[in-house]
Amino acid sequence: MTESFLLVGLANVAQPTNLLAIVAGTVIGMVIGAMPGLSATMAIALLLPLTFSMPPETGLSMLASLYLAAMYGGSIAAILLRTPGTPAAAATVVDGYPMAQSGQAGKALGLSLTASLIGGLISSSALLTIAPLLGQLVLNFGPVEIFAIAVLGITIIGSLSQGSAILGLLAGALGLLIGTIGMDPTTGTPRFTFGVLQLFGGVEFTVALIGLFSMPQAIRLMIQGDGAKGAQVSKIRDRMLPSPGEFVKLLPNGLRSGVIGVLTGLIPGTGGDTASWFAYNEAKRFSRKKEAFGTGYAPGIVAPEAANNAVVGGSLVPTIALGIPGSSATAVLLGGLMVHGILPGPSLMTDYGDVTYTLLWAVLFANIALFLVGILFTRACVAVTKIPNRVVGPVIIVLSVIGAFAINNSAFDIGLMIVFGMVGFLLDECKIPTPPLVIGLILGPVLDTSLQQSLLIGQGSWWIFLESPISAVLLAIAFVSVVQATPLFGVLKRLTGKRATLQSKRNG
Repeated sequence: MTESFLLVGLANVAQPTNLLAIVAGTVIGMVIGAMPGLSATMAIALLLPLTFSMPPETGLSMLASLYLAAMYGGSIAAILLRTPGTPAAAATVVDGYPMAQSGQAGKALGLSLTASLIGGLISSSALLTIAPLLGQLVLNFGPVEIFAIAVLGITIIGSLSQGSAILGLLAGALGLLIGTIGMDPTTGTPRFTFGVLQLFGGVEFTVALIGLFSMPQAIRLMIQGDGAKGAQVSKIRDRMLPSPGEFVKLLPNGLRSGVIGVLTGLIPGTGGDTASWFAYNEAKRFSRKKEAFGTGYAPGIVAPEAANNAVVGGSLVPTIALGIPGSSATAVLLGGLMVHGILPGPSLMTDYGDVTYTLLWAVLFANIALFLVGILFTRACVAVTKIPNRVVGPVIIVLSVIGAFAINNSAFDIGLMIVFGMVGFLLDECKIPTPPLVIGLILGPVLDTSLQQSLLIGQGSWWIFLESPISAVLLAIAFVSVVQATPLFGVLKRLTGKRATLQSKRNG
């Protein structure tokens, strides 16, 4: 039965109409993803009404390709302007923008595109081969396991802190506190809202992200002027795609990050933003040049981009297999399925096998379309760096205001974005890293909700986190990560290395 559906899905997606829909969705997604504040979720929501009159196979193929392309498109503005087009591209800023500033914007964009292809192919392969099996894994993750994942994510803060780990922890703690603003998920009590009705639902993450990354950069561009920008532009015409030798060196990192993205996407409530930081942390952990991260290091671009595109396939697994949205974007896709009269759930791959496998094949074809269209589109986007800084700065501010307003059609969000912009600029001036604050913002609500739910399940007992094997293993990994990040561990490691060197000299 599965083999016949695979063939039917392949035949459907190969239809000219569906191929055209995939290309159109790729272009639209890339454009929207490259614009600050316009996330993949927003892009799907905006395009969803246009698919109502289309056959289900065509409409869903367009939405899936748009989702995938928007994830990559966010890296374009992140690399060129230090302004993440989507939340998932925030980690790409750390190494992408410094590489662009060193005159290698084309190389940075090429690495992002190649990594997106690797991550996308991994996720689409997982969808086509082991989607039913992977879907069952989601049933093993409850509040206890999600809390353990959030704790593990917090340990990333130490490795993302450039310079002082204490300042990084300070920023991370600030992010966690901001993440608790709003109604308590258990008691419904307002927290840190100061009577402002708009804050009862919490701080809109995308609004905060636009402010933290976009506004400080816009101010900096206007202050700096055009400077040595012309020298940078002249080097952007260099080779964009990595050479075969570079590709082979970056492949292990891309494959590992792609797997991280798939596994992260499987867990409901997580997304490309979480996966990209996880992958960045692991790339840094496995690297022999940890000090190079944050300076325009290629693995620092490959890891988050491979992970956030791989999340697409991972988040579609619980959506298709169980009817549980793996992310906010797939929640909108779920609505698209229901609009077309398709009921998501375990029977989706049998009762609607032809449409389902068309969607799975569309993800694979969309990755190929993304790579081919991306080569042309990305080169055109490089021209953005030729625009004078004093023009780019105000444009970023205008786009940021539009993006912040478009999320909820609220003028309050514009003011909130400006506040976060001032906070981000102050953090930059004080040399306090921003990524840990972003991690705190992402994981704060997840940690808060899952902790309270877990304690209710365990009737107030903290042993509930050790009774679950998955939670116990994840917390043990988090503990080891914290120990490795301590200064004492570094001292012991250096002493052990010196002792081993002296011992080898004596033996020699």
